[in-house]
This record gives sequence, C-alpha cells and structure tokens, in this order.
Amino acid sequence: MGKARSLAVTAALAAGLTLSVGAAPAQADSIRYVYYLYSDCVNGGNLGIQWGWWTNYNCVYTEAYGGKYALWA
Repeated sequence: MGKARSLAVTAALAAGLTLSVGAAPAQADSIRYVYYLYSDCVNGGNLGIQWGWWTNYNCVYTEAYGGKYALWA
C-alpha cells in the first residue's frame, strides 16, 4: 500500500509540475510542499533538483492538528 501511494503521489506531482518545465527556477527563500511520507518528500526534492528548479532541499518533520497527523515539508 505504501509503495502504491508513493508512486501515485509521485505521478501526480510529475503531472502537475510538467506544465511548468519551461519556467525559470523559483527565486523564493523557500518552497514548501507537504507530504505524508518521508520518501515522497525526498522524491519531490530530487525531482526539483533533476529538473533544475532548485539546487538543494530539506525535508522537515512537522505535526498538524495537535499531533494527529505527521507531515513532511
């Protein structure tokens, strides 16, 4: 189940981001995406590097709704 979910999130991320492939890299201090799985955060960060959108990334653990949900940003 985890691998299928990871692949689905990665596919959705790729489908949504392909619309901006020709765009210049973002010039913000930080770009945030929120993931339920650490592996999805790493995959998203690596895709951003591979596509030239940023040069590094950092997956930070956080909790939402009083600790009910564990998220990676």
